[in-house]
Amino acid sequence: MMACIVSQFRFAHLPSTRVRFGPKHTLTAPIRLGFSSMSQPASEANPDTSKPETPDVVVQYVVLRRDLIDTWPFGSVVTQGCHASVSAIWSHKDDPHTLQYCSPESIDSMHKVTLEVKGEPQILNLSEKLKAGGIEHKLWIEQPENFPTCLATKPYPKSMESSYFKKLKLCK
Repeated sequence: MMACIVSQFRFAHLPSTRVRFGPKHTLTAPIRLGFSSMSQPASEANPDTSKPETPDVVVQYVVLRRDLIDTWPFGSVVTQGCHASVSAIWSHKDDPHTLQYCSPESIDSMHKVTLEVKGEPQILNLSEKLKAGGIEHKLWIEQPENFPTCLATKPYPKSMESSYFKKLKLCK
């Protein structure tokens, strides 16, 4: 098994990066620096330093119940989240945000945030808040038991829905 060690050092007057692959293989490459003059902004002097405008990322939130995570097989809880996610996307398959989220250009870089709530009362409360706020989602009801296990939103720009989830914990 080979270890890869990355370290920075100075080579003459230019900083470089040294990558070691085991004891005998080392690759050294200079780090590209941008220089600017005081007469022009850094973004004009070095185009690599300018920040492109980043569009609001489209994200799908999936919320699982902690009480089920603690008592069910983990795979079963993950499956519930998958059911809710697919259902929310399929139910809104013609929505512009869903089309963007599932487009060939975006399909390999989907953004999902998986959160948790304590139990059934909290997931029902969250579902009601989302409904009141006009946030489309799927509350997954497990059958034949007929109780809610999780929910998933349809894809939205993050800025449109993130405020509903700020108080929730990441699922771990």
